Amino acid sequence: MKRGILVLLSLSVLVAVAYFTASKWAIRHETIAFHDPVRDNRLVAVSIAVRRDKEMQANAGLIKLPVVILNHGNTVKNTEYSFLSNVFAWRGYLAISPQHDLPTDPPMVTKIGEPYVGRLPQIQRGVANIHFAVHEMKKLQPNADYDKVTMVGHSMGGDISMYFAKQYPDEIKKVVTLDNLRVPFLTDGKFKILSFRSQDTHFKADPGVVPDDEQCEQAGITVVNTGFQHNDMRDTGPDAAKSSIQSMLDRFLDESDKSGALKPVPTKIPDVLTSSPGPVPLSVPLASNPAPKNKPVTN
Repeated sequence: MKRGILVLLSLSVLVAVAYFTASKWAIRHETIAFHDPVRDNRLVAVSIAVRRDKEMQANAGLIKLPVVILNHGNTVKNTEYSFLSNVFAWRGYLAISPQHDLPTDPPMVTKIGEPYVGRLPQIQRGVANIHFAVHEMKKLQPNADYDKVTMVGHSMGGDISMYFAKQYPDEIKKVVTLDNLRVPFLTDGKFKILSFRSQDTHFKADPGVVPDDEQCEQAGITVVNTGFQHNDMRDTGPDAAKSSIQSMLDRFLDESDKSGALKPVPTKIPDVLTSSPGPVPLSVPLASNPAPKNKPVTN
């Protein structure tokens, strides 16, 4: 009996090891350095994540990969959101994460009373980075759908995502933001929107950014009020936050890909997002690489 239990435990360990090994190798991660000649040869580093089998099928011309653009928060690296890029990669997306700011860029200055509290130049720079990154990626992976992309962003990256969708709605399939604070949500109902909101006393959305419940219902916007902090929504955040966001995001993609209806996604908010800090079951593995040292997003 004891021997049978030991054998069963050994098999369980082997299965777990095989699972995580397969998870690590199933998704290809790469960072590519592009230079934009139109903007004084500006460096635009792009981190990509893609499932190897889906990439092979796309390279053979058998499929076209859906595309997601992930936009990082202010002062954060584009590589610090692999827990999100992995969700999309597992679902067969080509995940593209541009680096929007550089150490040589002038500091961002808050100017009360100006559009988006003076952040408009940085937001517009992010939009230019996205268009340039997409232009360059078309050369490397032509078998992807760049005409209608999913736009995702945290904090300042969420504002860039929402502003991009406002300026170029015909290029958008859906939008996901994590605690964007400056750019108001679009409420014209042209595409579905999912937004995770923090309970952070320091990071508060400007008035008019998040629509009320009635507007959300009419425009197909799902707002998830979490119990997490603003800076929890990246690779350095707690596992409970990341796994909960992954789970809800996976459900949102399931529902929004199935139906073109503009009503909010009819899915129950995991208990971890509203009460206790315990994790919900993972639908996809977390990033296999160690998270960088925690550095707060500034906004």
